Amino acid sequence: MIVDIVMPKMGESITEGTILEWRKKIGESISLDEILLEIGTDKVDSEIPSPNAGVVVEILGEVNQVMDVGAVIARIETDASEAKPIEKTQLNDEIKNEHKENLESTKVKDLTVNTPKKTPTNDTQEKKFFTPVVNKIAQENNINNDELISIPGTGKSGRLTKLDILNYLKTQNSSSDKKYQISEPSKPMTPAFKGNEEIVEMDHMRKLIANHMKESIDVSAHVYVMSEIDMTNIVNFVKKEDKAFNDKEGYPLTYTPFIINACVKALGHYAEMNASISEDNIIYHKNINIGMAVAIEKGLIVPVLKNCEELNFLGLCRKLRDVSTRARSNQLIPDELQGSTFSISNFGVFNVTMGTPIINQPNVGILGVGAVKKRPVVIETKDGDTIGIKSMMILSLGFDHRLVDGAGGSQFIEMVRENIETMNLEDLF
Repeated sequence: MIVDIVMPKMGESITEGTILEWRKKIGESISLDEILLEIGTDKVDSEIPSPNAGVVVEILGEVNQVMDVGAVIARIETDASEAKPIEKTQLNDEIKNEHKENLESTKVKDLTVNTPKKTPTNDTQEKKFFTPVVNKIAQENNINNDELISIPGTGKSGRLTKLDILNYLKTQNSSSDKKYQISEPSKPMTPAFKGNEEIVEMDHMRKLIANHMKESIDVSAHVYVMSEIDMTNIVNFVKKEDKAFNDKEGYPLTYTPFIINACVKALGHYAEMNASISEDNIIYHKNINIGMAVAIEKGLIVPVLKNCEELNFLGLCRKLRDVSTRARSNQLIPDELQGSTFSISNFGVFNVTMGTPIINQPNVGILGVGAVKKRPVVIETKDGDTIGIKSMMILSLGFDHRLVDGAGGSQFIEMVRENIETMNLEDLF
């Protein structure tokens, strides 16, 4: 039986997806829940498993093609014995009807089943089929066909996979014999130079980040205020309770939940900071949904901790741990990356003292968290001023001056500071 594979709906507001990579070719067998392709949306890239086992008999969407949610992108024959080529004329009619595209028959690809040819004379010849992503990596790293054939493959029938070639490049990088560089999505790829420069196209996620950041700069009137925070009590508390917390929860206690907790309480008092702007309208949000910037291999994503006003401190710890872990393992769905009402960017984890993060649209505010560092500070006492060592941190607040004025922004960050420094640490968990 032929089963249609459609572009999945990855979230309530997602209407289309971009095909980034096919993991299977026409004529290849696929198991239930085996990854068929990778798609990208305006929120996140996702691996799509096959809903059925069988043989891939049609692929209707090309790499980098944008297709509507619900559109047929491939077909699988669940009975392997019935898998057979699809007639060109039949395929042309289906593509025209489903996508309403005026395709000329001379431009339609031959999508017949790719059955193994028996005419090649040796095993080396049979390994000459490589997926587009493997060919792209090979081309970008100057790997010729003979060398590509020599790389052992772990895929079906010894086929070379993306992971195989990346591992091969890692091995080559560790030696001084070759100068190949692995393509890492978070860094510009650096193939062999031809002259003084090399142009490399941004990957899908980098394009999304670039567009989102440029849009925010164009839309919002960014203003920043900064404040020093005394983190000494919290630092001492974390040192004291970290082992017990780790034994109970299975992960270390960090400073971030304390900052989120203080921020959520401040947002409850300053409705404008938990709002957004739509044309000439101000939208005040009932719930406090914190977007937490998370650095991943491909760049940066902002998963959302929803309804934070309903969570106690331990609940914040658990939710933060959950979304951060799943974000780094590419297990989030697009709905978990939208709906934020305020955002936090913690660049202090990279030992950065202070920064000015760009507002995450459509929020009107974002809190930048710097590194906690010991410094000599003036301590005021009844007996006079002294110099002491304190664990200090700098918070920076970026806000949209279209809605929030300097006084409002300053009062907000002052309340966050006060909430942190006077937090009751006795009954947190």
